[in-house]
Amino acid sequence: MPRLVRRVLDGLYLAGGVAAAACLVALLATIAAQMLARWTGEVVAGSPDYAGYFMAAASFLALAYALNAGAHVRVRLLLSGLGRHRRMAEIWCHGVGTVLAAHFAWYAVKANIWSNRLNDVSQGQDATPLWIPQLAMSAGTLILAVAFADQFVRVLLTDHEGVGEAELADETVPVDREP
Repeated sequence: MPRLVRRVLDGLYLAGGVAAAACLVALLATIAAQMLARWTGEVVAGSPDYAGYFMAAASFLALAYALNAGAHVRVRLLLSGLGRHRRMAEIWCHGVGTVLAAHFAWYAVKANIWSNRLNDVSQGQDATPLWIPQLAMSAGTLILAVAFADQFVRVLLTDHEGVGEAELADETVPVDREP
């Protein structure tokens, strides 16, 4: 894969991670503002709703970054025990992951479009048009689908052994322990 494409994709995944971190900071600020408002007797309308939007946005935007960092739950014991069949299992897992992530992204974007068409608004005090917070879900699932496709192509066409390959390789090396 050309270096420019690799750098662009890695930048995309990093941007998703940075956006997720920014959403966590916004979540903290929202909760702190709500606490301060309660102490002063004021009301911040819709702050629990916005806190929920920021939490969901952080979760979805971090998916691709976490995938490439090897932070998703994987069955490492099974993969390390497959021996010579490990590569086929990695190809199968990344292929299935790519299909599922693309399917999820398709329906996330479709739900976002329908929320906009129907002028769907939240039922909380904020009455936010739901397509706005759903944009983060759509963006996160699209980036995840790209990341899975990227990993699938890398595993299929190169010697790349999948996400978290260094950690997985370390687990198969026996460790000499001194008495």
